[in-house]
Amino acid sequence: MSGHSKWSTIKRKKEQKDAAKGKIFTRIIKEITIAARQGGGSVNSNPRLRTAILAAKSENVPQANIDRAVARGTGELDGVHYEELIYEGYGPAGVAMLVEVVTDNKNRTTSEIRHAFTKNNGNMGETGCVSWMFDQKGIIVVEKQGINEEEVMMVALEAGAEDILDEGETLDVLTSITDFESVRNELEKNGVTSVRAEIDRLPQTTVAVSGKDVEQLLRLMEILEEYDPIIRLNIKVVDVELVEIEKQKEFKGV
Repeated sequence: MSGHSKWSTIKRKKEQKDAAKGKIFTRIIKEITIAARQGGGSVNSNPRLRTAILAAKSENVPQANIDRAVARGTGELDGVHYEELIYEGYGPAGVAMLVEVVTDNKNRTTSEIRHAFTKNNGNMGETGCVSWMFDQKGIIVVEKQGINEEEVMMVALEAGAEDILDEGETLDVLTSITDFESVRNELEKNGVTSVRAEIDRLPQTTVAVSGKDVEQLLRLMEILEEYDPIIRLNIKVVDVELVEIEKQKEFKGV
C-alpha cells in the first residue's frame, strides 16, 4: 500500500455534507452530455458514458434526467452546446493545479478562472505547464464496511490493479487506463460495489504547504470547486500535502 494526495478523500467528506445536490446533478449531467457527444449514446461501446451514468446513479440522479442528457449529447434533443476545457496554473506557494471544466461560454469561463487564480496569489499557465506532473489512472473507490479487505485486494490485483490505497473508510484501487474497465468488472463479478469509479489525474509528488499559503490555497480551491462550469468535483493538485488544509476545513466547519 502507498499514500497519495488526500484531496480526493477531503472532497468526498465534503460532498457527503453538501446539501446543494443541484450543483452535483448539473456537473454530472454535463459529463454525460459530453461523453455521449464524443463517444455515442451506447454504454456498451462508450466506457466514459458508462462511468458517468454510474456516477449519476450513485448520486440518485433521476433516470429521466440521464436519458435527456444522453439524447442532447447524441443530437436527438436540442440543447446548450458545451465545450470541454482544461486550465493549468499555479496556486499559492507554486502549487500546480489542473482545473477541468465544461462550459457554454469559453471566454467568460477563462476570464473568471483567471481572476480566481490572480485574486488568490496564483496565476494561470500555458497548456502543458503542469499536466506532465500528473499521471492518468483509473480509480475505483470501495467502502470498507461489509467487505473482506484481503479478498478485495486479491481480486483487484489479480485483475490487473497497479496499487491499492488504504484511505481510512475506503480502499482506492488504482489501475492503468487500459485495465480500468476489466478491473472494475472483475470486482463487480465478485460482489464488490464501488462508490466511485473514474479516470482521474493523480499527482506524482507532494510537499508541505504551511502558514498563509494554506489559507490562500484553501480559498482558491473552494472558489474553483463551487464554480458551476467545473465538472470535476476535485481540483487536481500536485506538490502539496493537504493534511493542514483538512484541519483548516474542520476548524471552519466545512
